[in-house]
Amino acid sequence: MSSMIPFFQLSLGAINSETLLGRFIKERKEKYPDTEVAVATKFAALPWRFGRQSVLNALKDSICRLGVSSIELYQLHWPGVWGNEGYIDGLGDAVEQGLVKAVGVSNYNERRLRDAYERLKKRGIPLASNQVNYSLIYRAPEQNGVKAACDELGITLIAYSPIAQGKYTPENLPTGPRSRIYTPEFLTKLQPLVNRIKEIGENYGKTPTQVVLNWLIAQESVVPIPGAKNAEQAEEFTGALGWRLSNEQVDELRSLASEISPAIGFPLENL
Repeated sequence: MSSMIPFFQLSLGAINSETLLGRFIKERKEKYPDTEVAVATKFAALPWRFGRQSVLNALKDSICRLGVSSIELYQLHWPGVWGNEGYIDGLGDAVEQGLVKAVGVSNYNERRLRDAYERLKKRGIPLASNQVNYSLIYRAPEQNGVKAACDELGITLIAYSPIAQGKYTPENLPTGPRSRIYTPEFLTKLQPLVNRIKEIGENYGKTPTQVVLNWLIAQESVVPIPGAKNAEQAEEFTGALGWRLSNEQVDELRSLASEISPAIGFPLENL
């Protein structure tokens, strides 16, 4: 029996993660030979990495650590301060050499996104994705043109921080840097939206987390990637699939969220 393991999203500092994941893939395939594993990983445009060859070198190292012959989705982690053309060319080279099946970017604003799309298009290579901060209470991609550009160009928007730390309440405040974002005042203003999310969830037999994830899925061409710290969370996240909020509910939640000053994101796309 064949099974599909969801995409694994690996970010900066991925050496240990890729090594562990490679070990898991090997053990899984030994036990279940028909298992299909789809892996997504990233290239970080760090100061000591220049040009297209640096993309290929990092990719080959990732492939070696993962123990696979190719990667399903290879992404730039963020825009480079300079030399972005070289990084995009490196992604194109990776596709042409058969090292990856698809390529994407992360935290790209509309202008950078369109430039990358056009540069790859000249080689007949589609830009598959743009991974940005996007949630019901952080909708900057709707306001800065990124979401519209993705829809126009057929680029999947991968939404990170899709539940926007939804575990916090006025009675359960975060500590550290997040306390500056999720203040008691902000969380209090958020309660009417939270209450409505709970009501909608009860009608579907779904949790609030599943509702806010489904809200993103309902946007079309949006793939949320919530971080699961344990099996229980991963199982809850799967409950966002297989059903859909009505258009009226999608609009209602957006309207309620619009009455609240948005949460402060980490706008790397402004680089």
